[in-house]
Amino acid sequence: MRRWLAVLLLMAAGNVTAAEANEAPAGITWQGDFSQGGLVTGAAEPGILIKLNDRIVPVAKNGRFVFGFGRDESATMTLTVTRDGGRSEPVTLRIAPQTYDIQRIDGLPPAQVTPPPAVLERIRRENAAIAAVRQRNTARQDFLQGWIWPAKGPVSGVYGSQRILNGEPRTPHYGLDIAAPTGSPVVAPSAGEVVLAEKDIYFTGGTIIIDHGMGINSAFSHLHALNVKVGQQVKQGELIGTVGATGRATGPHLDWRVNWFDVRLDPQRLLPEKP
Repeated sequence: MRRWLAVLLLMAAGNVTAAEANEAPAGITWQGDFSQGGLVTGAAEPGILIKLNDRIVPVAKNGRFVFGFGRDESATMTLTVTRDGGRSEPVTLRIAPQTYDIQRIDGLPPAQVTPPPAVLERIRRENAAIAAVRQRNTARQDFLQGWIWPAKGPVSGVYGSQRILNGEPRTPHYGLDIAAPTGSPVVAPSAGEVVLAEKDIYFTGGTIIIDHGMGINSAFSHLHALNVKVGQQVKQGELIGTVGATGRATGPHLDWRVNWFDVRLDPQRLLPEKP
C-alpha cells in the first residue's frame, strides 16, 4: 500500500506514468494508458491466456491483445496470466483516477428529463441492437494503426462529465463532442467495418458504428448524412458522414464514442492534441 501511495504521488507530480507503474509479467509486453477511460494494447507469447478480473481478454493468433478501463474503474484490478500447463500468475494493476465535471441543473420540465412512456419500447429495442454489435469480437486489428480526429471543431463536451437534472443523477457522458456546422465532414478515425448505420435512433439520431477489431468499436451520433452502409470497409480518414443535430441534440455537433466491448473508453485519450 505504501509503495502504491508513493507511486500515486509521483504520478501526480508527472514523474511516473500509469504504464510505468504497471510492470508487465514475463512473456507479455504492453503499452498504453492505465487510467480510467484508458486503452492498453500488448502482445503475449504463444500459449498465454489472459483474464482481467473475471473477464477473458481475447488474444489473437499473432499474440496481440487489447483491453480498456471504464469511467469509474476501481483503483486496482487483477490481471491473471495462465501459461501452458495451467500455471496461473495474478498481477495487480494500478488504475489512475480521473476528475470529472459534474453539473447540476434544476427546474427543468419533466419531459426534458425522462422520455415519454410511448417511446420506451423503441429505446429498449435500439439499445439492444447497439449492445449486440458492441459484443463483436473479430480478428481485425485496425486499432493498432492509431487514431485521428473524426471531425474538426472545438471540443464542446468531454468524457465522464455528468449532469444532475432536477436532483436526479443522469447517465454520464461517455463521448467526445466536437462542435461544427451542419454538413461538416466526419471521417473514420481508424479503419474498420461498418456494423451499424441508422438514420433515426431516438437519442442519437443518425448513427454509425465501426468495428475496429477485437472488441474495439467507434460510434458516431447526431449525424446529418450517412455516407456508408453496413458491411462496408472503411479506411482511416475516409468520409463516413456529416455533422448534424439529429436525435436529442441542442445543436450541430459530433458525439464520438469508443468502446472495448461494453467498456466505455475516453476517445480524447487516444488522440493527438489537435486535429
